[in-house]
Amino acid sequence: MIVAGVDIGSLTGKAVIMAEGSIKSSGIVLSKPIPQETAKLVMSETLDKANLKMEDIDYIVGTGYGRMKVPFANTDVSEISCHTKGAVWLVPTVRTIVDIGGQDCKAISVNEKGDVRDFVMNDKCAAGTGRFLEVAARVLGLTLDELGPEAFKATKPSAISSQCCIFAESEIISYLAENRSIPDLAAGLIRSVVVRIISMVKKVGFKKDLTMTGGVAKNPAIVKFLEVEFGEIMRMPIDPQLVGAVGAALFAGERLLKESNRISEVIK
Repeated sequence: MIVAGVDIGSLTGKAVIMAEGSIKSSGIVLSKPIPQETAKLVMSETLDKANLKMEDIDYIVGTGYGRMKVPFANTDVSEISCHTKGAVWLVPTVRTIVDIGGQDCKAISVNEKGDVRDFVMNDKCAAGTGRFLEVAARVLGLTLDELGPEAFKATKPSAISSQCCIFAESEIISYLAENRSIPDLAAGLIRSVVVRIISMVKKVGFKKDLTMTGGVAKNPAIVKFLEVEFGEIMRMPIDPQLVGAVGAALFAGERLLKESNRISEVIK
């Protein structure tokens, strides 16, 4: 049984191929303007890594904001369900999931059975998302990869009060005019995102263990600041960007098994 999960996000497309309950290959690509193109590209790369062809895959589930635009998927499942499924499979003891992607952020509470107990989601604006950090980093003359390391150099983090990208950009420009240091501004930006995340987590109720998914989880400063706030080491056993695709692949396995059992019953 070979299955796959394809997670089409606003900034990246991810795919995971699983066989016999383990990850066989995975891939991450930058998103194209057309989601269908992103899906085809990331799936092609992931198939090549596994030395497989599309016809070798028995079932495919799409997820992410572009989940309905995966042309070769058998079905689609919400990203909240997939991130939870993937996180629980990777960290069975997880009870709180923070997911931050390019255009939204979520806090998910998981019960003892590994199901979603509650969640809150910010998808109305870019506040606290990867896009917010991308815009702010550009004003500072930094790349996203440089933002976290710079934040660790801060001696007196600046208070960034605006969550709106546009207002935050104006605030940063004003601080730069006051000769505030780049590290202090970078740390202020990170803290503004962390404050928002903490507020969301409190709404669903924080419980150990904690994990983080999505591309922003690759920012070491955000991870560290959250660990300090919650007094909990973040558990991330694989690339956090792949968790949603892992969950989608797991759902694919379950759906395939159900369909196989249904066919067996009909034949009997």
